[in-house]
Amino acid sequence: MNWWKLSLILALVAAAAVILAAGISTAQQPASAPAMAAASAPAKVINLPKPHMEGGMPLMEALKNRQSARAYSDKPISDQVLSDLLWAAFGINRPDGKRTAPSAMNWQEFDIYVFRPDGTYLYDAKANTLKEVVAKDLRSQTGGQRFVGTAPLNLVFVADLSRIRQGGSEEGNLAMVNADAGFISQNVYLFCASEHLATVVRAMVPKKPLGEALSLGEKQRIILAQTIGYPGSAPAATRPGG
Repeated sequence: MNWWKLSLILALVAAAAVILAAGISTAQQPASAPAMAAASAPAKVINLPKPHMEGGMPLMEALKNRQSARAYSDKPISDQVLSDLLWAAFGINRPDGKRTAPSAMNWQEFDIYVFRPDGTYLYDAKANTLKEVVAKDLRSQTGGQRFVGTAPLNLVFVADLSRIRQGGSEEGNLAMVNADAGFISQNVYLFCASEHLATVVRAMVPKKPLGEALSLGEKQRIILAQTIGYPGSAPAATRPGG
């Protein structure tokens, strides 16, 4: 075989190897940038209006009007009212980051999940935002009562036990966590009394399925839920003990 024929064969083999390698490399490339961006798109974030921190009903009058209600209209709650409500519940009221409701040893172990018709969100007190957790209406999953699925707003108070520091016994820690949830709930009650809103706190929550729907972690615990809305027209909106 002439040397030039051998050179031609070797050149063809080398070219084939380059083409094959290029094909393998292309096949192994990750998805295109638009596809990757769509797959890792950031969660929807709602920037709430700055909360109003002045005004409202005098405290003694709000205490006089505080009550539990179980009838709600479907009138929506504006973002301004929601911002005011969440700040009153567990917002930041001092430069050092402390909150409107106390927590044992300043654990600040609670997160507030916000259930609205347009989706389910996590309240970020520092940024005053709602971060989307589930892009669908889960209100009816927060309880068995009929009104929870039609009232415009449900809050769920979730304790993150990993934030507990310098705690005592498990029983003692749980007692403090439950007390902290009660402080937040009472803030919601007083705000609602001041703003002529209806509300009721609820301990009967389907915690396991709701926790799965929210993708809660091993250390997160659902403690209470609270329904909020404008008063409904049902004749028995309240009952004794509320």
